[in-house]
Amino acid sequence: MPNQQHSTTITLPRGTLDLTYQTNAATAKNDSEKDSSYQLEDLLGFAQRINPKRAFLFVSKVLGRHIPVAPSTMRKAFTDLANLVPSALPEPILVIGMAETAVGLSAGVHQALQTRYPNALLLNSTRHAQHDDDNHHALLTTFSEDHSHASQHLIYQSADKITQAQLLASKTLIMVDDEASTGNTCVNVVTALREAGLKQLEQVHLTTLVDWSLNQSQANTDANADDTIAKRLPNIDFHRHHLLSGAWTWTDAPNPQPITMPSVDTTEAGSQALGHTGNWGRFPTLDSTNGFDNYLLKFQTTFELLNKQARFDKEQLPQRILVLGSNEFVWLPFLLAEWLEQNTNIDNNNNTVNFSALTRSPIALGGGITTMLSFNDNYGLGMTNFAYNVEPSDWDLIVLCVETAADSVDDIWKNLDNVLIVSPT
Repeated sequence: MPNQQHSTTITLPRGTLDLTYQTNAATAKNDSEKDSSYQLEDLLGFAQRINPKRAFLFVSKVLGRHIPVAPSTMRKAFTDLANLVPSALPEPILVIGMAETAVGLSAGVHQALQTRYPNALLLNSTRHAQHDDDNHHALLTTFSEDHSHASQHLIYQSADKITQAQLLASKTLIMVDDEASTGNTCVNVVTALREAGLKQLEQVHLTTLVDWSLNQSQANTDANADDTIAKRLPNIDFHRHHLLSGAWTWTDAPNPQPITMPSVDTTEAGSQALGHTGNWGRFPTLDSTNGFDNYLLKFQTTFELLNKQARFDKEQLPQRILVLGSNEFVWLPFLLAEWLEQNTNIDNNNNTVNFSALTRSPIALGGGITTMLSFNDNYGLGMTNFAYNVEPSDWDLIVLCVETAADSVDDIWKNLDNVLIVSPT
């Protein structure tokens, strides 16, 4: 079945977004399963950024970042995306995710890929500088995400010599992001990694939920000769994988009101120390679930204290649970949300487990953003953080997962009697 072409216009306060896109029938294995392909409304809402660099935002409905979503829905998107990556790729393989939005997505794709590539490494970019203790946390490289609210990214190397050698020997790079808009970030990442020592890269696979970076004239082809990103990556075999693709055109509204973006562009460490949560991807790792068992135990212990139980009992879980990750710390919290979903009777319509996250991204109300909470960040950076589409009274229990001390959390959360703060310290 050929991919179907669609177009739509999204009107936002600061302008108009015209989209031409195609659904990806490749996610369906046969005609009887054709409805399994993703539609625009399955994947995205739209909102206005508080950002003079770019006035619009694609708001994912499957990422668990700005819109709360069931962990099972997220897991399906992770796996469907990973399944688009071909087999028999040159190894070693490096899966790299973009902070902060895609660090959970990259771990999910990596975990699914390990059924075929058990030795693939996962490494995420970060905006949280790590304290350098005897060079255990040495930088590998940095790069810029030009359109972002926080443009600078850090990428760390491994303190383990064998892992570091494998990283530098990578032949295939699978770059995972929620969306691609221009392809500039991909080019910046690959260029930085090659200059940092990954000299043996042969293939790059840009793997995104939605890819808007295709030239519309090339939307029906994968011909590298006509791909502008491929032209900018010499001596690289370049490929794309996505659930939906297309192109966008933005037209500014006449005389839009000026905006002031909050100060969120920093890669400082912050005054709050990071607790030990294992290595889930800030440093090169084979096992992204490292640390989850301990974090699950922390949740169970904290839940017991909240409910004055002698021993954790799954039957005592409330009906409506929202798990919130914090900034880049989302993968272990997602695994916790998934565990709760699997251990809660969600077949009962009264039972719900959703996942979302706190973020530094400044977004205006409207469109895909219906509510906004703002508060001080828990990292001690002195910046404002946000939680979108979260109405605390809608949930019997909000499990707020942080990688800093519990008392680092803003009073807005401490003062709610249905919030359980889970911390590694």
